[in-house]
Amino acid sequence: MKAILVVNAGSSSVKVSTFRAGNRGPERELRGQVSGLGTEPRIHLRRGDATVVDRALEPDSISHAQAFERLLDHLREEQRGAEVIGVGHRVVHGGLDFIAPTVVDAAVLGRLARYEQLAPLHQPHNLSAIRFLLERLPGVPQVACFDTAFHRTASEVAQLFALPQRYAEAGVRRYGFHGLSYEYVASVLPALDPAAARGRTVVFHLGNGASMCAMHAGRSVATTMGFTALEGLPMGTRCGSIDPGVLLYLLQALKLEVREVERLLYQESGLLGLSGVSSDMRDLLENDAPSARLAVEVFVYRAQRELGSLAAALGGLDAVVFTAGIGENQPEIRRRICAGAQWLGLEVDEAANLRQGPRISAPGSRVSAWVVPTDEESMIARHVARIAR
Repeated sequence: MKAILVVNAGSSSVKVSTFRAGNRGPERELRGQVSGLGTEPRIHLRRGDATVVDRALEPDSISHAQAFERLLDHLREEQRGAEVIGVGHRVVHGGLDFIAPTVVDAAVLGRLARYEQLAPLHQPHNLSAIRFLLERLPGVPQVACFDTAFHRTASEVAQLFALPQRYAEAGVRRYGFHGLSYEYVASVLPALDPAAARGRTVVFHLGNGASMCAMHAGRSVATTMGFTALEGLPMGTRCGSIDPGVLLYLLQALKLEVREVERLLYQESGLLGLSGVSSDMRDLLENDAPSARLAVEVFVYRAQRELGSLAAALGGLDAVVFTAGIGENQPEIRRRICAGAQWLGLEVDEAANLRQGPRISAPGSRVSAWVVPTDEESMIARHVARIAR
């Protein structure tokens, strides 16, 4: 059997999936994860709906590399005799240099390392996983698939900040992220709603990291994230859009160090910072504390405002799609966001929304609304299959 590995290495988890490479396209076999790195690490491995491995690991300083090794050992045991023909890696930032899936060598790794400061929670771990597997699987193509690549179809006007042009030439511009998720949604939308796939659609990727994308005919026109994955919506622990003057004030008047500001913006803000309770939307919706309710209200309000902005960028709206952890699983958040979009012609079918769709708009709604589970790993596997065959 020929197999494809797909790797998503984050700050606190390592995820690996295996896909059978067949004539009908990649088919998922196994999904493995080590979560809780740095706190309470746990390894979990599933084949379809069946759990193969689920146990705690020793908590004392297990590294990403060690977690990776454990996962690979279990995957080898479960798929003895499989030939790995390629490995796909989710890489958050590809800058302007990398606009398509790319086979990685030492030179490419060096170029990608330049973007570590722009995605500090993800990029270093993404690249560490590639280095690890370049050593462990010599001769097997390691394919980097970029979250920024999907947004390179946006116009120059949409990508520019109002700064002197020399900064844009140095790479200071809007890149956008979650591109693999948006690419997957764009690939499946024609089967659900051909008119939406041809027309003007706003996709809500709402998870611990959250963003929105305006797509016309399946291509990115505008998105809420910009130079880094901080801009746009408030997220689990990230602040979202903020007046740059606030940062100057924190540095100059309150005398915070740069590292303190970085930690504040990436790890102490968003839903966690607003609520003081949790970064998890499920916890906040179940909590009656005023601060928890406020965090949810701010999240919904910002999503509604961004929807208006993206509809303007598209010159109208034909459909909306909700995806990712919150978008797929929280009907209350979908209901609240859509309630603020009635002026755009969006009417929700409450029963369909509670059933999780896939279509959640009312029969007479001018704008259709959908729930589409994202699958970035399948998108990566498709790219690897094309390159490695």
